Formats: sequence, structure tokens, C-alpha cells
Amino acid sequence: MSTQPLRDRYLRDGFVFPFDAMSAAEAFELRTEFETLERTHGADPNFLYAVNGGSDFILPSLHALTHRTEILDRVEEILGPNLIVFSTSLFIKEPHTAHYVSWHQDLTYWGMDGDEEVTAWVALSSATLNNGCMRMLPGSHERELAPHRDTFDKDNLLTRGQVIAETVDETQAVDVELHPGQFSLHHGRTFHGSHANQSNNRRIGVSINYVTPHMRNREGIRPMVHLARGEDAEGNFQTVPPPKGVLHEHDIATLRQAKALAESFYYKGTEQRLATDAIACDR
Repeated sequence: MSTQPLRDRYLRDGFVFPFDAMSAAEAFELRTEFETLERTHGADPNFLYAVNGGSDFILPSLHALTHRTEILDRVEEILGPNLIVFSTSLFIKEPHTAHYVSWHQDLTYWGMDGDEEVTAWVALSSATLNNGCMRMLPGSHERELAPHRDTFDKDNLLTRGQVIAETVDETQAVDVELHPGQFSLHHGRTFHGSHANQSNNRRIGVSINYVTPHMRNREGIRPMVHLARGEDAEGNFQTVPPPKGVLHEHDIATLRQAKALAESFYYKGTEQRLATDAIACDR
């Protein structure tokens, strides 16, 4: 790894990797726990609802992951001591499937008035070029948000199947390959995407979006979040406590409130939804 300071590399390229969040054995343990829950609760709409965004609201192990010192120490080098978990999602690519992530910028649909954020992508399995690791375009974070178009492509793992409208020169992209337990960090304006999984194994990653308390929704919405480190003296978010247990009734209610608020800006300008979003509250 380069001896250049992390923040300098991040500001130069718009991403930096790899770092160790945990050992490979711990990553395997967390993956095993998640896949066990998946087998047990996979048919529960609340479980599916959270996997697409908000898994840290109903799964204590995912909440603990977002608070790991190994991750927060690195994020703090970029954002400072006060850190909020804005959202958490699992990105799972089954072997030999067409699922992919189109070229996009994370901040496009967040509805925020700034860019004090960092996304940590944690590998619970190997992330390789063969199984569809992320690909980043160096320096693209220095641009403003580019026009995107919605596709709602069934194979696209993004919320709206959003894709940057311009043609991206993939020959300049860097493959963000990670071992289990490692993570990368990237800026919300960095162009990134990933290809389909051509391997015989699942590719499982956890995307954690960290922001500072200074970030604010442009329309005055106060998203429901977890405070990861430091304090929130700004009042731009609603801080909620850690989950009480796996799919605890209280946490499910909190998740639904949080997602309803989030969907108001993630889906602004469209009537379409993912199948796992906008679940009726009485279901």
C-alpha cells in the first residue's frame, strides 16, 4: 500500500483501498450469520426491505459492522470525528447471473446540500474482477453531479437502475479487488459500477454511507439515522438507538418510518419502485 496519507490519496483519486475491517475468519463468520438469517427469514418482506437499505436497523450484527473501529478510524481521517451512518445496504451477486451495477454517482438521489460523506464498501466474500468487483474512475469525484437516467432494469442492483447519461471510458477504470474482511472508501461523486458475477460463488458486500452532521436535506427532511461516532449538534437528522434484536417488532416499525422518509428523496421524480421497497405498512 502507498505510504502517501490516506486523505491525500482519497482527495486525488476519489477512492482508496484496501483496508482491513476484520480478519477473513471474522468476515466468514459474519457472512455465515447473515446467510443463516437469510435462509430463516428470506421470505419475510421486512427482511427483504432491509437488505435493500436499512439492514443495520433490524440486524444487530450489521449495525455492529457499521460501528467497527477499523472502519470509523479511516473514515474519520477524511470526515472528522463526528460520523453518522446515513444508510446501509447489502449488494449480493449470485454466481453466473446477470446482476450488475451501472456507472453512477452515489450522491445523485440523496437530496443533500453538500458532499461531506464517504461510502465504505466491506467485502464479506472475495470481490474480484471475475465475480463483479467495483470499478472506479480516478479523479471523477472532482466533477459535479452528471445527468443520470433511470432504467429500472431488473438486473441492475441500484435503486432506480440509474446510469450516468454520458459514455464512461472504462479503459481508465480501476478494479477494486478485495479479500474477505477488507474494505474500500469512495467519494459520493466518484463514477463507479460493476459487472456481472461470472464465478461459481456469491459476491457479497456491505455498502455503508457515512455523513457528517453538517449534511442537510435540501427540502428539510430529517432522515432517521444511527450516530456512529462523536456527537450530532446540528439537528439535521433523527438519531435512533441500535436494534433490540433480529427483526424485533420495535425495530421493524422504526425501519419502515426510516425507509418512508428515505424513499421520499430516493424516488423523487418517479412513480416506480423496487419490488422490495414501498411495502404496505399493514402487511
